[in-house]
Amino acid sequence: MSIIAEQHDILNAPFDLLRLNFDRTDQALWISMQPRGVPCFSEELLHDMRQLQIIGQAAGGMVLDGGTPHHVRYVVFTSAVKGIYNLGGDLDLFLRLIQAGDRDGLLRYGRLSVQVAWENIRNYGLPLTTIALVKGLALGGGMESAIACSVVVAEKSAEMALPEVLFNLFPGMGAYSVLSRKIGPVEAEKLILSGKTYSATELYDMGVVDVLADDGEGEIAVHEYIKKHARRGEPSRALQKIRERVNPITHEELNDIVEIWVDTALKLSARDQKVMNWVIAAQLQRLQQTGVQMENPAPMALSA
Repeated sequence: MSIIAEQHDILNAPFDLLRLNFDRTDQALWISMQPRGVPCFSEELLHDMRQLQIIGQAAGGMVLDGGTPHHVRYVVFTSAVKGIYNLGGDLDLFLRLIQAGDRDGLLRYGRLSVQVAWENIRNYGLPLTTIALVKGLALGGGMESAIACSVVVAEKSAEMALPEVLFNLFPGMGAYSVLSRKIGPVEAEKLILSGKTYSATELYDMGVVDVLADDGEGEIAVHEYIKKHARRGEPSRALQKIRERVNPITHEELNDIVEIWVDTALKLSARDQKVMNWVIAAQLQRLQQTGVQMENPAPMALSA
């Protein structure tokens, strides 16, 4: 196999917490997150996602499928955990780093997170479109990762929230940058400071969710979106470039916000840390009540 072909062979890359499936009809690479234990953004999951980006960029946005290189026009993120998209940042890790006063550790995690988010925001710097398919619960960094994609598709029963305000912190991995551009700074601040859990329908009405799907039909909705987007061809791609040019989110902006997030986290009081512990316990209780059942690792390719 040639070096170029090997670069395209992302489908056989050794990811521990990601499953990949390529849909030739849609030219869509489906990426299913399958975290171990609590379905949050552990450093291990973030490293897998970053490696995926590096390989994809090195291959120029191509995959090797059936021995033949194919262009990837869409990258679709979903979850293998039934009822949960992602519960967000690794709160247990945050708490340990905060209690140890480990600024470098928090900053390392934050910078990795925003690097992953930024590449999705800018569509890897390639002629493709990132899509998040949210089914179930997306909290904190889980919601941030979804809205970092160019298109958010959510099933009606999905719920999203930025609960960091409950323990006197704020979502520091891109939420304000994305939301302020998507729904305006005033509405973005209201959403962030509310700490409220929003339904997918509410977020669709606000303009945060782009496509609202009936329960169980998320994959079909993604497929239909891709068909419409592909039919528009160059105008769709041009508008995407214009949006990125007129209102860009820079890597520097995201890193500066992470610095503020780290400094704020290190100032959390003992009471705030107790609330964070309570949130961790509530997450574990919810997992125990619902059971973490794995769905099919990646959606089957949909025919046209």
